[in-house]
Amino acid sequence: MKFQVVTIFPELVAHYCDESILGRGQKNKSIEVHPINLRDFSDSKHKQVDDTPYGGGAGMVLQAEPLYNALKSLDAIPFSKVDGLTKVKKVFNGSLGKKKRTILMSPRGRQFDQKIARQWSKLDELTIVCGRYEGIDQRVIDHMVDEEISIGPYVLAGGELGAMTIIEAVSRLVPGVLGNAESLKDETHNSLVEEDGVESEYPQYTKPADFKGWKVPEVLLSGDHKKIQEWRQKQSKK
Repeated sequence: MKFQVVTIFPELVAHYCDESILGRGQKNKSIEVHPINLRDFSDSKHKQVDDTPYGGGAGMVLQAEPLYNALKSLDAIPFSKVDGLTKVKKVFNGSLGKKKRTILMSPRGRQFDQKIARQWSKLDELTIVCGRYEGIDQRVIDHMVDEEISIGPYVLAGGELGAMTIIEAVSRLVPGVLGNAESLKDETHNSLVEEDGVESEYPQYTKPADFKGWKVPEVLLSGDHKKIQEWRQKQSKK
């Protein structure tokens, strides 16, 4: 699976995604992460990608033109919008055969969750646009992305942290990314119970069995796998 991140801080994304699980996933070619420097697509002498807002107001706004140039070069402008249409396709951009989606990180967008992560793990390509400054030209939202996505009801300085959150959550569900496939199997089938899009995990313990008088539940030491499984399911639901 390929991730493309359009940002003015490509090094920030690259450094994070080259480490740990994401780094291993890239090395074994299960995933690709391509940070795209938005300034490379500016026609201005000083590689400017923002300007003052029409109508006045504080701060600067990311311009439509460099973002259009970047997304067009990546073949990431949604087919559903190039003709002026604004209908959002729920899972796939363009056609099921393409399996591509382009999103904008935004605090006003649909909130990302594990259900979305599972859907997107079946894509071939996910392009993420990271906003900065006071906002982004509305024409980008109306015509160049499938939808706006948020990682929570709060405001950050930019979309990079949200983009990396999404990349990690989705990548873990892509075959070959996790070093131990049993970890994912256990997580998705046994330890997680979904309710209204929220998933919870059962409590876990390791050695020693008694630390400062705080003891591991006896059932986990019993060796009875059936009882352990029942306990875990009960705790997860709880």
